[in-house]
Amino acid sequence: MGNIVIFCILAVVIIGSALLCVTTTRIMRAATFMLFVLFGVAGIYFLLDYTFLGAAQISVYAGGVTMIYVFAIQLVSKRTLQGMVEHIKTSRMLGNALVVIAGLLVVSLILLKTGFFTLDMTATDVEVPMKSIGTALVGSEKYQYVLPFEFISLFLLACIIGGLVVARKEEKDV
Repeated sequence: MGNIVIFCILAVVIIGSALLCVTTTRIMRAATFMLFVLFGVAGIYFLLDYTFLGAAQISVYAGGVTMIYVFAIQLVSKRTLQGMVEHIKTSRMLGNALVVIAGLLVVSLILLKTGFFTLDMTATDVEVPMKSIGTALVGSEKYQYVLPFEFISLFLLACIIGGLVVARKEEKDV
């Protein structure tokens, strides 16, 4: 019973923080709300006794959000950080709501078509050995993850270089 209560609290924190993250117009608040979402997901990992994933979630993503703070401070002007507020247009909000509803319908139809809700999850009580997980993470065969990790690392490196290029201040000749 206690796990259900904790899960419900974490779910409310995650959903509320995610909604606030995407609806706020201030970049520092959005990054802070995203940090709350990531801590909530780490809490769910800890609730499921996945302590390694919870610790990795906190260490990796807390560092990532710290980098977002640094880039936000460097890239955005002081006046914007102090809170210029953008007015919300009703037509834009209605269009966004329609896109969200369409996406929800597509995901629901896919889940219904694949039979996701009718799968018996309790019958698969097989523990995967750590050696096979490690092999999958560092292998380059089919259904192994070294190449996706390398592509992600190159993409993140390109993003960092792009951020530095944008943040660089050009000297004006006088």
